[in-house]
Amino acid sequence: MLFSRLVPQALPRLAPGAVMSMQTATLPATLRVTLLVTLLVTLLLGSTAMAQDAAPRVRFDTDAGLIDIELYPAKAPQTVANFLDLVDSGFYDGLIFHRVVANFVVQTGGYDRNMQSREPPRTVPNEAANGLRNRRGTIAMARLDDPDSADSQFFINMNDNPHLDRSPDSPGYSVFGRVVAGLETAVVSIELTETHLVNGMAGVPVTPIVIRKATRVPTGD
Repeated sequence: MLFSRLVPQALPRLAPGAVMSMQTATLPATLRVTLLVTLLVTLLLGSTAMAQDAAPRVRFDTDAGLIDIELYPAKAPQTVANFLDLVDSGFYDGLIFHRVVANFVVQTGGYDRNMQSREPPRTVPNEAANGLRNRRGTIAMARLDDPDSADSQFFINMNDNPHLDRSPDSPGYSVFGRVVAGLETAVVSIELTETHLVNGMAGVPVTPIVIRKATRVPTGD
């Protein structure tokens, strides 16, 4: 939205070297009101814009500790919208980190502590052409061979993984956020946990690491 420029009323002329004070040259009342209103509107619009521009965050309360994730809706709008809907619906609550490969990824979003799969409500198209890279600490969607088969499972990169980025030879894996708190504590703890083979699936933690609750973090926290 564009706002027209405010043209202030003429101010008193001062002789060279003169100093204007509130006692000798006060602003007209109407101009003071106009300036005050303009200042208040500017501050209000600025704070609103900052709130709108703030990247949404999600907190995972896990058996290994708290993990805060910052999301990038401008870069991966459909992926972020799907992810937030799953968070808001409680989909991730009670699921485990079911795939852990040290120095590569930790993955979650598909199985409970009994290794029973949880059916996601939808799939989302691949958004790996957004310019974001699979670098350590970023989060990306897991998928099948079909590039547009991502649903609820996601992984945290535990290393820079350029082979997961989009390239002429690969559709890539959609990065849509990054860990902003808990990477070196909770996430590394998960990465270093002991794993074993379960029903043909490698990298399953021996002791289940459960997502107790996933919630949005209020803006400003």
